[in-house]
Amino acid sequence: MHGVCFVFLLLAVGVASAGSIYIAEYEYNADLNVYVTDYEYQADASIWVCDYDYQADGEDCIWYFCDYDYQADVSIHYVDYEYQADLKVFFCDYEYQAEWEDTSPWMKRLH
Repeated sequence: MHGVCFVFLLLAVGVASAGSIYIAEYEYNADLNVYVTDYEYQADASIWVCDYDYQADGEDCIWYFCDYDYQADVSIHYVDYEYQADLKVFFCDYEYQAEWEDTSPWMKRLH
C-alpha cells in the first residue's frame, strides 16, 4: 500500500514545482522522507536553500522553506538513517552547485 501511495505522490508532485518545502514533524505528514548526506557524492541531489520563494519556482534543486504546509509544493520529513529515505540530499553553499546527480533515479521526477 505504501508503494502505491508513493507512486501517486510522485504523480501529484510532478504537477507542482518542488521549490517550496515544508518540514513535517512526523513521517506520516510528509510527502517524502529525506536523508541529509555528509558528502555530495552520496546524495541524489545537491540542494541550495534560497531566501525568497520566487527563486525556487520551477526548480527541483533550489528549495525555499516555508512556514506552513499549505504554502508548500512538497512536505518532507528528515529521517535518521539512509535506508529510511526516499530521497538523499546534500545542502550546497552556492546556487550554481544545485543539481541532480547523473545516476539519480529521481532526476526530473519531482518537477
